[in-house]
Amino acid sequence: MGLMHRSSPCVGICSTTYGDLICRGCKRFAHEIVGWNGFAPGQRDAVWLRLAELRQGSVGDFLRVADAGDLTSRAEQLRVPDFAELDELDLAYEVLRRSRVPVAELAAVGIEVLVRDAAVVAAADVVRLIDDEFFRRSRAHYERNYRIAAQ
Repeated sequence: MGLMHRSSPCVGICSTTYGDLICRGCKRFAHEIVGWNGFAPGQRDAVWLRLAELRQGSVGDFLRVADAGDLTSRAEQLRVPDFAELDELDLAYEVLRRSRVPVAELAAVGIEVLVRDAAVVAAADVVRLIDDEFFRRSRAHYERNYRIAAQ
């Protein structure tokens, strides 16, 4: 899964410093961020796997890969790191994040946007929807497993 090529899930936007139990940037739980450097490889792998599964589910709610060849070509043009190792949904997300185009132009790079909303006009709007859903899923996972409402 596409997230695991980095040494840490951190994306440099940590909201746990402001009291969030779930980071709005990387979607890890506060205790995972604090303990990350002391985690055993198996603990890190479990966090990576959860994040990858939650993000993929979120991406799949909003995107479909319509043409894998066009998507791969665009990923190469955009210099997406390790693009050949990513599965289609991870690749679509990474291309979408780097695209500064209207939603209507995404079909040309092999991405079909599944949401029909007048407010969704640019690739960045779809990225925001995916990230919001990813955060919602992370929050639900936290609340289900720790039986504590996340603020």
